[in-house]
Amino acid sequence: MGNTNESIMQQWKRNSILFLGSQSISLFGSSLVQYAIMWYVVLNTQSGIMMTIYILCGFIPTFILSPFAGVWADRYDRKKLIIISDASIAFVTLILAIFFLMGFESLWLMFLIAAVRALGTGIQTPAVGAILPQFVPEDKLTKVNGANGSIQALVMLLAPMASGALLGLASIEIIFFIDVITAAIAIIIFLTMLHIPAHKKVTEDEQVSYLADLKKGFIYINNHEFLKKFFLFFALFFILAAVPSFLTPLQVTRSFGDDVWRLTAIEVAFSIGMMIGGVVIATWGGYKNKIHTMALGSFLFAILTFGLGVIPNFTIYLVLMAITGVTMPIFSTPATTLLQEKVEPEYLGRVFGVVGMISTSMMPLGMLIFGPVADIISIEWLLIGSGLLMFVAGFFLIGSKVLLNAGKPKIVKES
Repeated sequence: MGNTNESIMQQWKRNSILFLGSQSISLFGSSLVQYAIMWYVVLNTQSGIMMTIYILCGFIPTFILSPFAGVWADRYDRKKLIIISDASIAFVTLILAIFFLMGFESLWLMFLIAAVRALGTGIQTPAVGAILPQFVPEDKLTKVNGANGSIQALVMLLAPMASGALLGLASIEIIFFIDVITAAIAIIIFLTMLHIPAHKKVTEDEQVSYLADLKKGFIYINNHEFLKKFFLFFALFFILAAVPSFLTPLQVTRSFGDDVWRLTAIEVAFSIGMMIGGVVIATWGGYKNKIHTMALGSFLFAILTFGLGVIPNFTIYLVLMAITGVTMPIFSTPATTLLQEKVEPEYLGRVFGVVGMISTSMMPLGMLIFGPVADIISIEWLLIGSGLLMFVAGFFLIGSKVLLNAGKPKIVKES
């Protein structure tokens, strides 16, 4: 029995390392493309409206697909779904590279490819969120999610530097080809080395329509007061977070200078902060009540957003951006872990599908509001206002008995 337990422990650790490693390799290539396209739009237009169009192209397809992708993640093999989405994103990136090599360097082509890549992300996100509890013990989820946050932050640290360097030394299509190669490596790891058993629903021969499965998912959420309040806060948070998330590159080009190194610097600073934050939450584990940890991250993020709107010095601005990065894993890791712990395995995909819907609809909604406004009033004022509103919204977390009860740790009975 002891040997069996030891074998299981070794297996989940091995699978976690391979899974996080393959996802990080894939993320690196995708991030290179993301920064290349975003900076192409920012540097060539310096327009809040163009940035809004780019953001909408990158989010709306994910929003539309997320509820169906959630059903797929609950119905089909999540490992295969991740492979299919990675392959699809790599394929459209290859097409974009070929078009650029042929001389078709259209801004609208960038928007189209961003939309197609978003479809792949829509399939992948619920599957990734739901697959971890299949091979990670519940008491290790916070540690693995925290480690995942740190690894992703490290990748996001390297990606803007590499993207900036490559844009200065080579043509943009080189970046597109790198994304194709990294996706291929990730897929090979998944196919040949990662052994994750299919979840229960996959093995059941149950003939249920997509709409019936989708309806069951929404009924499940509606019957859980915790999930309704949780998603309500998420929606409000993501609308307000659109300002610091998407308008800060535009703010930097307007207020500090339109150099690529400045755009690289803010991404690097934020990523270093996220990496540190991931290590902190993985080591510390957060407060016993996960809602308290989320509230701490929310309040800090709000204060720092306010700060980004009032700091006139670029060096201090970078320091604040780094600290802002620290707060993100402190907020997002307990949020993800809480869902993985509280939601039944057969509904996890659909619940993470709704998370995807909220994140991909509320942030573009925020950009629809704040993007055009950013061409009329200064982004600094938008940061100050959104920071104040986020701080007030944070009290919703600690003021809700339903959320606080859901965030409490499970009482483990000693045998």
